[in-house]
Amino acid sequence: MEKWLYLVLGGALGTLSRFGLAGVVTQRMGAAFPWGVLAVNVTGCFIAGFLDILFERKFLLSPNHRILLMTAFCGAFTTFSTIILDTSHLLKENQFLSAFLNIMLSICIGFIAFKIGAVVAEII
Repeated sequence: MEKWLYLVLGGALGTLSRFGLAGVVTQRMGAAFPWGVLAVNVTGCFIAGFLDILFERKFLLSPNHRILLMTAFCGAFTTFSTIILDTSHLLKENQFLSAFLNIMLSICIGFIAFKIGAVVAEII
């Protein structure tokens, strides 16, 4: 039962964080390109890379705390499934370059952010 509580709490916090960050970025950058989702994906990749190294090499965390942060929070926070939806909408509007950029930027910058997060975790 305790694991379920960690999943619910982490998932709720991840979802609220995703909604908040994506909304703020979209308000500032506009909705013509899915900048909010891109910001969430890159941030989520950084957090996952950071926590992955931190928990494996720096701090031993209980399985429930790993579930809370990695599975629940990061799983609910990142929105890679939304990339497909946004890209599909861009393609329906014949915005082929934006669709391609959305996929490529999300994956490439996300991977770089993951590695930077891992390096930062190694430093501390």
